[in-house]
Amino acid sequence: MPSLSRKWVIAAAVVIGLAVIGGIVKALLPSEENRLETLRVVEVTRSPFYAPQYVALSKGFFEEEGLDIQLSNGFGGDKTMTALLSGDADIVLVGVEAAVYVNARGASSPVTAFAQLTQTDGSFLVSREPMENFRWSDLRGKALLGQRKGGMPQMVSEYVQRKNGLNPHKDVKIIQNVDYKNLGSAFASGTGDFAQLFEPTASMLEKEGKGYVVASFGVDSGKLPYTAYITRAQFIEERPEVIRRFVRALHRAQKWTHEHSPEEISDAISPYFTDTDPEVLIRVVKRYQSQESWAPDPIIERPEYEHLLEVMRQAGELPGNIPYEKIVRTDIAEAVMEELD
Repeated sequence: MPSLSRKWVIAAAVVIGLAVIGGIVKALLPSEENRLETLRVVEVTRSPFYAPQYVALSKGFFEEEGLDIQLSNGFGGDKTMTALLSGDADIVLVGVEAAVYVNARGASSPVTAFAQLTQTDGSFLVSREPMENFRWSDLRGKALLGQRKGGMPQMVSEYVQRKNGLNPHKDVKIIQNVDYKNLGSAFASGTGDFAQLFEPTASMLEKEGKGYVVASFGVDSGKLPYTAYITRAQFIEERPEVIRRFVRALHRAQKWTHEHSPEEISDAISPYFTDTDPEVLIRVVKRYQSQESWAPDPIIERPEYEHLLEVMRQAGELPGNIPYEKIVRTDIAEAVMEELD
């Protein structure tokens, strides 16, 4: 009998021990309410131009909305949109012109732009020598290391040239056979008299004494929905609350970015630019902040969309009359702003 009692004691201890362990494990695991929902977001490229996005990530705004953002680099507009249409991405950050192209083709899965991130072009004109009194007419007869045909940077460049009395490809030789990632090194090696470059490449060349920013394509082309968050229309219909939480986190980051200094913004986004000199990063942020490149809110305004279509039309790239309502949805952004502002 004593032996049997000991067995019962041991068995009871084992049961109690397992229950305690089970309770600890359960406590450590996230509850259904606290579990983060994963969103696969693909950005067209990694750039300080998208600073509010990295602020939202580094400050935990997405996590506070119950979202686990899996961010990846799409390495270009075509690959980024392919990821969305193939189902490899839930949301993409890319130029709104990409949505125009897709919906104009009558895609079986139409896409919707639901939140704006940047409201100007983010590229700069870089010269080989300082030019304090630069005028766009100085490009006449020169070679410009440009961007990809059909992409918004190149279309904006041609728009600015026409606006200033130049005929692109006739008055200005535009070099377009260099990959985006190699533009900075190509210019530093002697290709072109001028180059259209994004940050931080432009500021890095300045620091090295190999180039000088003389003009901003963003300033001279005006406001337009340059980069925005786009998803499949079906995704919004199926998961509207997820999109709402995403936009809420984004708008908190937009407000935070608007209220803080370049130094504070640079510090917040620095984990995403570990290979960029801190001084260069601050200079880049100052440049984008001073020209108001970051949209103050997520709403894509109709006049800015119409301006984008005009830029595309002048470049000969507009595939047809694509109404604002066919591309843009503002109801979620408006609801978020009413809640937060």
